[in-house]
Amino acid sequence: MREITYDDFLKVDIRVGTVIRAEPYPEARKPAIKLWVDFGPEIGEKKSSAQITAHYDPETLVGKQVMGVVNFPRRQIGRFMSECLIVGFTDEEGGVVLAVPDQNVPNGGKLH
Repeated sequence: MREITYDDFLKVDIRVGTVIRAEPYPEARKPAIKLWVDFGPEIGEKKSSAQITAHYDPETLVGKQVMGVVNFPRRQIGRFMSECLIVGFTDEEGGVVLAVPDQNVPNGGKLH
């Protein structure tokens, strides 16, 4: 484990948002889902390609709150421009389980 300072942690802007649209992304090299997430009025809507197909289907994600890093530079993922990184944890089989708040909170709320 590599230690970081508190100032390093503050550089990572992790916010909560609600998935407003989700589509399969079969063209991706690894199975993925395209997400459009509303991060509230300050940040707005951001897109992401998330490798979460082991546990999630696009139709079950709409309306779900997720957490994402919103201050990474945009990244081209195949033909899709990803604007944020949705975060999660890897399970024992290698599938990603989303990191989510356990209660609804306002979109755009910052992780402390």
